[in-house]
Amino acid sequence: MKNLLFFSHNNKKVCEVEKILRRKDVKILNLNFYNKVKEPIESGNSFAENAKIKSSFGLNTFEVPCFADDSGICIEALNNKPGIKSKRFLENFKTHRNAFEYIISSVVNKKNDKAFFKTAICLSIKKNHHIVFEGTVNGRISKKPKGINGFGYDPIFIPDGYKKTFAEMNSKEKNTISHRLIALRKMESFLFN
Repeated sequence: MKNLLFFSHNNKKVCEVEKILRRKDVKILNLNFYNKVKEPIESGNSFAENAKIKSSFGLNTFEVPCFADDSGICIEALNNKPGIKSKRFLENFKTHRNAFEYIISSVVNKKNDKAFFKTAICLSIKKNHHIVFEGTVNGRISKKPKGINGFGYDPIFIPDGYKKTFAEMNSKEKNTISHRLIALRKMESFLFN
């Protein structure tokens, strides 16, 4: 396998994946290598289903082995939501800060700050051949947004065993413990060991 497509336009995710999967024998492509790509509708009921929708679409469209991730945060005070709707949940608020304020007030009201980040990566090697790798990081919601690194919910998520949010960590530190790292390492082990 000379090329492997990561089905994403998200530059921060692409950068994270490239830092984790540093391989000399395989070129990791992403959607920014191609002209405008119409992305499929993520209509799955789980992270794994949404990842599979994207990876199989990428394989069929570009005829190159493809992997895609679907990630989100699950917050106990919100009945493990937003989950697979994490991106849309943020978009429903005027700003990320408004979304964070809503989440933090729910956590405080319910006296439950437990949360976890989950990633499912689906690797589509050939038609009807899909393998899913998952990663989860448990943690808690910070009492206020902190840090400027990362993206999405990183400013309010403190992983278990740490005092800093993901957004307070540099990319190297986050990439040693993240949910995406766990799933990518599983995929890497499957592909290259």
